Amino acid sequence: MHVAIAGNIGAGKTTLTKLLAKHYKWEPHYESVSENPYLDDFYGSMERWSFNLQIFFLNSRFRQILEIRESGKNIIQDRTIYEDANIFAPNLHAMGLMTNRDFGNYESLFELMERLVSPPDLLIYLRASIPTLVGQIHKRGREFENKISIDYLSRLNERYEAWISKYTKGKLLIIDIDNLNIVENPEDLGSIIDRIDAQIHGLF
Repeated sequence: MHVAIAGNIGAGKTTLTKLLAKHYKWEPHYESVSENPYLDDFYGSMERWSFNLQIFFLNSRFRQILEIRESGKNIIQDRTIYEDANIFAPNLHAMGLMTNRDFGNYESLFELMERLVSPPDLLIYLRASIPTLVGQIHKRGREFENKISIDYLSRLNERYEAWISKYTKGKLLIIDIDNLNIVENPEDLGSIIDRIDAQIHGLF
């Protein structure tokens, strides 16, 4: 079983990954944030570091997927390789922060990788409004994320909605998190677990 959680910056992917891994006894695979040598530089100068950052994430995510496939374990993954290629890199390109040459190179590499990977058995998309995202980002207090603009988050949200509306690679569960508190309210987490159980066991 391979479950993946998708969502914008600050949507709560890592928190939900931890809670579901504990509940289902799945092995969690997290996004390489603390190990990413480009993140701080990127938010200081997006145009200079956009290609480097996206290649790091693509490499990291591809490696994760291969490890997931080889492990034979039940895995829950924090963010997918598809988000890099369908949301973050195209957004940087559209904003003029990644050159045509670099974006073409990136797309070519992703297309090659995509032939070798399988989509998750279940994709969970965390849908959140901009105020919710901003609140979560401020709450966790990562210094480099203070440079993220509202415009940047809004553009990403629009691309997430466009991507998820056409997602056909497997089972999909959309969770609106604006009015949920999965950390402090067990009932909120329980409602999500019930919906995941229904997807996994086919009880539609």
